Amino acid sequence: MEEKQPNQTPQLEDMLNEVSSPESACLTDEALARAQEKIAELEGNYLRAKAETENMRRRAQEDVEKAHKFALERFAGHLLPVIDSFDAALADPSEDLAQVREGIELILRQFNSALEKGRIVVMNPVGEKFDPRLHQAISMVSAEQEPNTVVSVLQKGYLIAERVLRPALVTVCEPKSASSSAPAAHNAKLA
Repeated sequence: MEEKQPNQTPQLEDMLNEVSSPESACLTDEALARAQEKIAELEGNYLRAKAETENMRRRAQEDVEKAHKFALERFAGHLLPVIDSFDAALADPSEDLAQVREGIELILRQFNSALEKGRIVVMNPVGEKFDPRLHQAISMVSAEQEPNTVVSVLQKGYLIAERVLRPALVTVCEPKSASSSAPAAHNAKLA
């Protein structure tokens, strides 16, 4: 009689007896064949999914490249009428300065419109609170405005799709209690 191992349960013993029988060898071969078929099927599915994922990644990358290319093309298309206006202004034989100025103002409006269509926005922050993300302080001046507000704009800033393309160069109102020797210290804080 077989001696039972102390850690073997009766169910485990039954399973071991079934596997060792000649009938179970036939069942095991069938189960193995089914398992191998299933593995082959899953491997095929995996390879198809991997290839599809790679194709989607490549198509998405191409779409992004095309979007950048055609966005630039669209923006350039908005600028072409501005160039045409400059050509027409240069071809005009008139020497009337008022008429020339009027033409330049018209071209500037047309140019600003083209920038807006390209999602480029002009920042002219006079009177606004100084924001170091949008403005670059050049100096501090005494003025009757609130402290740390923009007094004047030396160079306009630009945003492209709500992102700073170029900060506005500004002068900022110094605090009322600041003495004449303190502006350099305040400039350092603003920059």
